[in-house]
Amino acid sequence: MADFSQILATRPDFDASDKEWLHHLVADWQVIADLSLADLLLVLQKGDGSFVIAGQCRPSTVMSLRADDVVGEQVDDELQEEMAEAMKSDGVHRSPVLRRIGDALVCNVYAPIRHGGKALGLVVRETNLATRESNGRYELESIGAGKQLYGMIPRGQFPYKDSVLSQRHNARVSDGFILLSADGVVQYASPNGISCFRRLGMVDMLEGANLSEVGTSLIHENDPVPESLPLVLLGKAAIDSELVANRSAVSMRSLPLMDEHGRTGAIVLCRDVSELRRREVELQTKDATISEIHHRVKNNLQAVSALLRLQARKTKSEEVKKELKEAQRRVQTIAMVHEGLSQSADEIVDFDKVIANLLRMSVDLTAMSDQRITIDFVGSFGMMPAQDATPLSLVLTELTTNAVEHGYEGRKEGHITVTADRNGNKLDIVVQDDGNGMGSEEEDGMARSSGSGLGTQIINTFVTNDFGGTVRWEPVDTGGTRVRLAIKLRAA
Repeated sequence: MADFSQILATRPDFDASDKEWLHHLVADWQVIADLSLADLLLVLQKGDGSFVIAGQCRPSTVMSLRADDVVGEQVDDELQEEMAEAMKSDGVHRSPVLRRIGDALVCNVYAPIRHGGKALGLVVRETNLATRESNGRYELESIGAGKQLYGMIPRGQFPYKDSVLSQRHNARVSDGFILLSADGVVQYASPNGISCFRRLGMVDMLEGANLSEVGTSLIHENDPVPESLPLVLLGKAAIDSELVANRSAVSMRSLPLMDEHGRTGAIVLCRDVSELRRREVELQTKDATISEIHHRVKNNLQAVSALLRLQARKTKSEEVKKELKEAQRRVQTIAMVHEGLSQSADEIVDFDKVIANLLRMSVDLTAMSDQRITIDFVGSFGMMPAQDATPLSLVLTELTTNAVEHGYEGRKEGHITVTADRNGNKLDIVVQDDGNGMGSEEEDGMARSSGSGLGTQIINTFVTNDFGGTVRWEPVDTGGTRVRLAIKLRAA
């Protein structure tokens, strides 16, 4: 079944701005469906003159007429003629006959979509007449506001040209709505809309009051006041804002209502987001705490590394000095992982950045002053939690250190390539050098590292025990050694 973008692609006569206009429409037409208590269909005309359904919007405030997805379906033949007539009309066009969808009696109303002097298609409002029986004021006010927004489509006033929708939690009709006059006076407020302002500390009646004055009276000293808030409270622009007062927060969105002469009022959608904001503050506090912990761990590890370096300088034994330097490098490796974690709000690290810095540092520290050994990376490790990042960092630094110390002994230049191929929690890594080969890097079938063999134990222990993986050492035909790691990440 074709989707909206695929159907748009069949209309070469639509330029980029026409397609963007239709995308804006379907991104914002849910509010019309919810206010109108009706289903909406976007219908486009094909090259042969027939009509196809390109978009569908079900109301969230009443039961939908359509249980099935009808996008991509041809419009019924009996509706083709009246749709062609509706495309030529200047305003909203009502079907002269009622039709049935299932057991429901439905009235179709058509709004031609005009942009840049061109008729792009139709928005069909399918009204179940059963929803028009015994309506109270809430339903009447909602339907009336929905009709006004719907009537703005043929005039090119909806969707809004300069709408700024920046809030993460946009208000919906069911969350609460308020109808304003052109002067910003509240003509009607839904029960949920009134509750939102009660939460903010309002004690008087909302209906008949100026919403801007009400909102201003609720703000206390030191309460945050976004620049967009006055425009929302007056209903003068299609924009989002948030009112914070009385330890509560209400997200609001204004939808100006217009006729052919200009603005006639506005709809203000309200949503109580107090609990959401409270949770966000708690998460921010938690993230900041975790980041600070990682930062302090990094500092402590660097202090340990510095102590090991001082101890190495004081010892007279070359063997002890070498082992202390190895311990210092390993502590520094763990510190680098925590440094990466301290820069992120999540308990996760961009391993590609961390490992690139670590391995280059490892090569520089291990290589002799007259050696020039480079390292390249192919593929991507991806994001990784500390549970996996720390041991994997140690494994890779041991491999590169081993290659530099033993593979390039007596050589001036060399190149190491690290290749990563990740598929979900499975990770295949190849570390290849162009050094002296297996003869100088292997003892009894096992690679030797740093003379003591501790590096080899670290590699084998972490790969097999922690990751349940395998390590394979292979000679390279052109010279050098290739190490293949096949591991399964635990916390991916």
